[in-house]
Amino acid sequence: MRAVIQAAGIPNVLTKSIGTHNPHNVVKATINALEQLRDKASVAELRGITVEKM
Repeated sequence: MRAVIQAAGIPNVLTKSIGTHNPHNVVKATINALEQLRDKASVAELRGITVEKM
């Protein structure tokens, strides 16, 4: 997990894998999680507040 996340440009990360330790599944799950990340503006819009209030 750490190698994939660092390759994505996130330098400081703490990870934990619960369940399978199969490297293929761990990489797939990590990439799936990275694809689901949202920026502050989109989260604020979903919540109906401004970014400053977050």
